[in-house]
Formats: sequence, structure tokens, C-alpha cells
Amino acid sequence: MAVDISKQQDKLDIDPIGMNIVNRIAPDSRVSGDVSYSGGLLVQGDLSGSGQINGRLIVWHGAQIQGQFRVLGDLYVFGRVGNVGASATDTVIECYGTAYIASTASTTGTIVAQKLRLYEGADLQGPFRTIKNIHAIPELDQKA
Repeated sequence: MAVDISKQQDKLDIDPIGMNIVNRIAPDSRVSGDVSYSGGLLVQGDLSGSGQINGRLIVWHGAQIQGQFRVLGDLYVFGRVGNVGASATDTVIECYGTAYIASTASTTGTIVAQKLRLYEGADLQGPFRTIKNIHAIPELDQKA
């Protein structure tokens, strides 16, 4: 019996509008500093600094995120997490949901999440850790 192994499971398609993402950093835009977003965030430009996203965080193709961020929802990475040549501790994303790392993604920072879904072709250079106790959410500068 022949088995057809489809690559369909390696394809990640999302719809930010259908996902009710209400905040956006547009292409060619740069936002830096201490930020807080409710309703999720679509990053199509550059985001650096620290903060919390209440909802999903989507790092779009060609976008980049650097710094210390907590995501109270799922994380979708199509672009870059961290900076080329930077330390893995320079960028830390804590995701209290599932981190989806698409085939087009490149990560040099640290990703901490409940679950990881890595798609074929993704460039995961930085470390990944799982959150062991979801009921005790630590501060960003504390060890999980």
C-alpha cells in the first residue's frame, strides 16, 4: 500500500482580519519603546523595545521584532525575531499560547511558549523553551 505524504501540513495560512487583529504596524514603519496592545498586533514594519500584546502577535513577511515581549495569545512568525549577529538573550518572546514559526521565518532570539509548531524551511537559530506552569505567569525579567 502506497502512502501519499502531503506537504499541506507544512503550509501556514492566516487571515489577520478574520482573526480580529485590531492593531497594526505598517510596512516601512518603526515603533520602539515600551508598548502595550489589546486586541492583537500585526507587525509589517519593525518593532523594538518591550511590552505586552493581549491577543495574537503576527510578525509578517519582511517584518522584524526585537526586544522583550509577552504575548497573551498565539504567535505567528513569517518574518524575523531578533537581530542578525545579536545575542539570543537580546530578544525574548514569551508566548502564552502556540508559537507558529513559518517556513519564511528566521529567529535568532529566544522563544518561550506553551507549544511550538515549526514549519519546514524555518530558520530557528535561537533557543526555544516551553512554559511549564501556565498558571504562574512570571515577569519578563524573571526566570520561567
